[in-house]
Amino acid sequence: MNAWHLKDLAMKRIFIWLLFALNAWAAAAVHAETSDTEKATAIQADSSTYDDIKQVLTYNGNVTLTRGTLTIKADKIVVTKDPAGYQYAKIYAAPNGVATFRQKRNGPGNLWFEGQAQRIEYDDKTEVVKLLSNALIRRLDGNRPTDEMQGEFISYDSRTEFVSVNNSPSGQSKPGAGRVKAVIHPRSEQKDKQ
Repeated sequence: MNAWHLKDLAMKRIFIWLLFALNAWAAAAVHAETSDTEKATAIQADSSTYDDIKQVLTYNGNVTLTRGTLTIKADKIVVTKDPAGYQYAKIYAAPNGVATFRQKRNGPGNLWFEGQAQRIEYDDKTEVVKLLSNALIRRLDGNRPTDEMQGEFISYDSRTEFVSVNNSPSGQSKPGAGRVKAVIHPRSEQKDKQ
C-alpha cells in the first residue's frame, strides 16, 4: 500500500471513530432528535491531533461541531477509546468561558435542549453526561425556556433519566458552597402559550 492509501484509511478510521463517539453522546442528551445519529458530522477547529496508539482524538481552538440539530461549541474536544471499545468525550471551555451544546428534542413542535459548563463529559459505558462548573441545562419551546437547572455540577443518566444537581464541581453538595437553582414552569402555562 502506498502512503496516500494508508493516510486515507487512517482518516476514515478516525472519522468513523469520532462519529461513533458523537452518536453515543448525542443519543444521551435528554430525548435528543433521533435522526441526528444518521447525519454527517462537520467539525471546524484551529488544529487537530490523533494518537492511534493511545486512541485519543483531540480538536483544539474555537471548535464547532454540528451534526443534524446538534451543535457543540468549545475550546477543546478530546475523545478517547478504551480497549473494550467504549468512548469517553471531554469538552472544554476557553478560560473564563463555557462550552455549549444545543439539540432538538424528539417529538412534535420546536422543542430544544441546551446546556453549558466549563467542562462537559460523556461516558459511553455508563451513558452519563456530566456538566462541571457554571453548569446550566434548559429545555426550550422555540427560544422560550420551559425548565431550567443550574449548579456547579449536573449529571444526567440517560439509562434511568435521572438528573442530579449539586453545589460543587466535585459532584458532592457541600455546606456553604452555594445553592442550586431550578425554574420549572407549570404545564398549564406551557399549554396556554401554544
